Formats: sequence, structure tokens, C-alpha cells
Amino acid sequence: MTTDLSSSFKAYDVRGIVGESITAESVRATGAAFVDVLGLAGSSVVVGGDMRPSSPEFIEAFADGATRRGADVTVIGSISTDELYFACGTLGCAGATFTASHNPAQYNGIKMAKAGAVPVSSDTGLYEIRDTAQGFLDAGEIPAAEHRGQISRRDVLGDYAHYLRSLVDLRQIRPLKVVVDAGNGMAGLTTPAVLGNALLDPLPLDIVPLYFELDGTFPNHPANPLEPANLVDLQKAVREHGADIGLAFDGDADRCFVVDQDGEPVSPSAVAAIVAEREIARAQAAGEEHPVVIHNLITSRAVPELIEAQGGRPVRTRVGHSFIKAVMASERAVFGGEHSAHYYFKDFFNADTGMLAAMHVLAALGEQDGTLSDLMERYDPYTASGEINSEIEDKAAAVDRVRSHFAATDPAVTVEDMDGTTFTHPEQGWWFNLRPSNTEPFLRLNVEAPDTAAMESVRDTVLGLVRQG
Repeated sequence: MTTDLSSSFKAYDVRGIVGESITAESVRATGAAFVDVLGLAGSSVVVGGDMRPSSPEFIEAFADGATRRGADVTVIGSISTDELYFACGTLGCAGATFTASHNPAQYNGIKMAKAGAVPVSSDTGLYEIRDTAQGFLDAGEIPAAEHRGQISRRDVLGDYAHYLRSLVDLRQIRPLKVVVDAGNGMAGLTTPAVLGNALLDPLPLDIVPLYFELDGTFPNHPANPLEPANLVDLQKAVREHGADIGLAFDGDADRCFVVDQDGEPVSPSAVAAIVAEREIARAQAAGEEHPVVIHNLITSRAVPELIEAQGGRPVRTRVGHSFIKAVMASERAVFGGEHSAHYYFKDFFNADTGMLAAMHVLAALGEQDGTLSDLMERYDPYTASGEINSEIEDKAAAVDRVRSHFAATDPAVTVEDMDGTTFTHPEQGWWFNLRPSNTEPFLRLNVEAPDTAAMESVRDTVLGLVRQG
């Protein structure tokens, strides 16, 4: 019985349970389809993967399928996802990496990119790859190309580390003690290379490592820093070591979360604001008059306010990396930030990299004498609820209840339908967004207000309406 690929191919990537919805056979067919759909016969393809136990087998299976259809494959081994983007950007070739990001150990998946790190999504060929691969599986064979490709191997970690250091110079900052929680994920490999002295000259950083051993079974905690429970060890270590800052990466190290010297989380919106300010200044120094910065609609309004105050031009877009990357390219934006701690850089092929964002925060902290909490005050002036999920079967009806309530009780509230529904009170300064999940029976709420009391009042009102009955 062949694998049905419809359950593992999502809008932006492939993700499934190993041995069930993703197997070596389905991966081999996907590698062949990747070459056919993107027209890569006779071209080079890079393939790598994260620390999950199934990744090495899947790398070899994908390479086998791709070479059968005539592509030359360079296996780049164990990599973070942003190393894939680096390889696709600098080598000018398409590629794939095996990762399930922050998902539990039984999962694996594939993130794919075209040459230049352009994402492969449902809008740019992913479903065509799925259907072509399904055809190979159903037929029970992958036809051989006239000329089978060759497989070679290459390590890109050193070049990746050198490239990131060329974008943010940390050599002259004051000494900082930095706790890094890699969560047994790929940051355990990239952190010593970029921030440490494993491959390059030492920086004025005293790195305190947590869970740097690459282990895709995640023996210490899930590699998902978005969940507060997974930050507890980092917060404790920051306080115990008297560190200046703590960094937590997800499994494939494309996202970075920050805690201050007291172990208190720094909002991803505040990180986006501080990086935006630095990137705007750099672009202006190079002669760009009004640098564009992208932000999704759930980031704090402090982000567009800061962009405008610094002479940049904010552009708002919906949530999702393929949307952000597309707008980054069309607007020639210097930077883009999401509330989920994805950060995108023009100088990094419009792709997201948690490590480069972390380097900007380290630079900003190390270029002045104050604490991180003092530094971040101006970047985080509002109070946010964080994302709150409500399990609702009829999500549209719940949104309609909220819409009707505010239409009847407060006509000053404006309503915008973009990636969910956003309600804004321009006079009282609060806003909230209700966004239905595409894959789960969840309605996601994000609220922001000038102070805690206002935020809690709006939050509780909306949740009462959403969850009634």
C-alpha cells in the first residue's frame, strides 16, 4: 500500500509522522518530483537535514530520487534551516532540508527552496511536487533520466558562520555573558560556529551552553521556545550565571527567542523593532532614503511606529513566511519581522534566520552599558496578551458574535478583514485580531492595549463572546 502524500504536504512545507505519512520511499519520490517540477535536470541541488534520527536516511533517499531524474546533488549534511537558505542563496541552486522544526520527535518533514532561497510553497510548486511524487509512488517506480546525476558532499557551516559575522560586527562590543538553550537542536552546532570560537576567532562573548548535544529525541524539553514551559531552564540558568541575556532556538534554529538578565521574556515584536531600527540606519547610511520594513499584522503597533519615526516605510502583510518573503522581494525591504520570532533579512536572501536576529540584539546590547531590560523599554511600550487559542467548531459564528457586539456597543471600533479579523479602537489605543487556524479547530486571539488593565478588559470581553455556549 503506497503512502498518501495529501496528509503530509502542507501549504509551506512537508511534515508528517516518520514511518507513516513520511517514509524513505515517499521521500525518494519527492526528490525525483522536485527535480521534474522545478526543471532541475542537469542542475545542482543541495540537500541537508536536522538532528532527527530519520534525517540521514531521508537525505540519502531524496538524493537518490533527485539523481535518478538527472540532477547533481550536493549533500551538505547536518544543517539548520537557515543554512539551507544560505546554501541556496550563495551557491545559486535549489535545495531541501529535512526538519520538522519544533514538532515532537516522531515527526520529520521537508522545507524546500528554489535558487536564491525563494520558498517553494503551495503557490509556487509544492502541490505539483506532491502530485508528481504520488504518481511515482502509485506506479511503483521512478523512471531513469537519460543521464543520472552525481552525488557529492560539502560542509557549509564555516562559510555560513563567516557570512553572518560579515553582516553584524560583534568584535568591539563590551563583554557579554550569554546563555544559549539549543534544545538539543541545530543551534547546538551553529552557535559554537557563529558566536563561539569553534571555527572563527573568538568574540567578546562568554557562551553558557544548554543542551547543545544534537539529539532529535529531545531528552530535556521540546525544542519549541514559543511555549513558556520550554523557557524555564533558560530563565533559571540566566539568573544563576548572572548572564546579560538568554537566547533560545527552536529545533531547526530558524527562530530565536530572547530573555533579559532577569530571565523575563522579551517579546518578538520588541526584537523586531530593535533589529528594524538597526537595519534602517544601515540602509540610510548606504544612501537609501526610506527603507522598507515588513511586519505582519499581529506584531505590536510599536513596530510600525518606530519604523516611521526612524524614517523608514512600514508595510504590513499577513502571517506566514512565504507571504513575508514575497513582499520582501517585491518591496525590496531591508528587514521583516513576525510575532512568532521569524526574522527576515534582505542581506540574507530575504530569508529568515534566528541567528542573525540574535546577533543584532547582542550588538545593540553590547554597544551600550545598560541592561537588556532597560534597553528594551522603548521598544515595548504596550501590553500584549500573547496568542490565546479557543477550541471552537464554528469559528465564523464566533467572529460574527464579536463583530455584532462591538457594532452595537462602540461604533468607534473599526473592523478589517485581512488574515482573520482585526478590531481597532483608535481613541482608546487597543486592537485585537481573531484568526482561525487552517488545520485545527482553534480561533486564535491576540490583544494589545496601552496598559494591562485595558488589555485584560478587552481580552476577557472577547473571550467571553467567543466561548459562549
